Amino acid sequence: MPFPVDLSPPLLQKAEELEIYPGDISEQFVTGSGKGGQKVNKTSSCVLLRHQPTGTTVKCQKHREQSKNRLSAYKLLILKIELHIKGEESDQAKKIHKLRKQKQKRSKRAKEKMLEQKKQRGQLKESRKPIDPPSGNASAAL
Repeated sequence: MPFPVDLSPPLLQKAEELEIYPGDISEQFVTGSGKGGQKVNKTSSCVLLRHQPTGTTVKCQKHREQSKNRLSAYKLLILKIELHIKGEESDQAKKIHKLRKQKQKRSKRAKEKMLEQKKQRGQLKESRKPIDPPSGNASAAL
């Protein structure tokens, strides 16, 4: 049984690996909440998906159109179930880990750069100090 929305082939493959079937998912269209005024409160463009076997729930209200929200909700549901089942081995967890490592490297580099600038500033200040004349008789040195 195919999904009610056109998912990309990688997502369909992921859903097949995780054994997510369209029959296990219940759909609800509800009125949105938050910013948007009367339009949001009157139309049922918000999509609520529930996956019965895992108990995972996703609510999507990113777009104004119900069809776009429905597609986004299915994508989110598949990714959320993958994160729930695979844990740290999921694609999303790997991306998050990679970003954290990159930020750590950036902060190390920033700290090293700051210390180097401090050192250069100290050397500059040191070079501005007046030179002390040698002690004793200045004419004796000639």
